[in-house]
Amino acid sequence: MMYWHDGGMNGWGIGLMTVSMLFFWALVVFGVVALVRYVRRALAAPPAAAVPPERPTPEQLLAERLARGEIDPDDYRSRLETLRGGGAPPASG
Repeated sequence: MMYWHDGGMNGWGIGLMTVSMLFFWALVVFGVVALVRYVRRALAAPPAAAVPPERPTPEQLLAERLARGEIDPDDYRSRLETLRGGGAPPASG
């Protein structure tokens, strides 16, 4: 039996091989770029547990106590003045 081109690859085979190799290397490059970006972002962002929760200031706590009704407005003003360093500490009781 006689075969054309001795079983060699024709133009379509060479073209398909070229396109498939370009596609393969494009996927490899895309994967490396995606991995580098992911690792860079993971290392740059601190974990959520590392950031301590924000604590309210003493003035905010005092305002919350007034809002809940634990202290009256006169007591609030007196304690606020004490916090700001302008008066004697309130009498406990």
